[in-house]
Amino acid sequence: MQRHTITDKIKNNGYKNTGKRNAIIDILNRNKRFMTAKELYKDMLKIYPSISIDTVYRNLTMFMEMDVLEMTELEGERRYRLLCNHHDEHHHHIICTHCGKTDIIASDCPLDNIEMPSNFQITGHRFEIFGLCNTCVHY
Repeated sequence: MQRHTITDKIKNNGYKNTGKRNAIIDILNRNKRFMTAKELYKDMLKIYPSISIDTVYRNLTMFMEMDVLEMTELEGERRYRLLCNHHDEHHHHIICTHCGKTDIIASDCPLDNIEMPSNFQITGHRFEIFGLCNTCVHY
């Protein structure tokens, strides 16, 4: 997701477009991977030495509510990244458990092969495969 799209969403949802929010967007955009709040906080400290971890968490929550971020959980910790550019198309991801790098799975949805009970309406789902990317597999 591009920065101007996100800043427009911030304004349209009645929030101020602040330097700290822009910095979080820039860090996530630059890394292009799932990051923990602690990783973001560490990078934010370089720009805003007096920032609190609470500020990072509050902004991550706000971005999640505005559908700007996607979240997954690895090793018991939430990780965030900007919504990928394919968010309008149904797709699934493979995620490196070491570096958080993500890629799209180019195949049919596994849910298409599951017969659901007739009294159940699906409102959404996630399918993620975890493993090691080519770079991290050699560590």
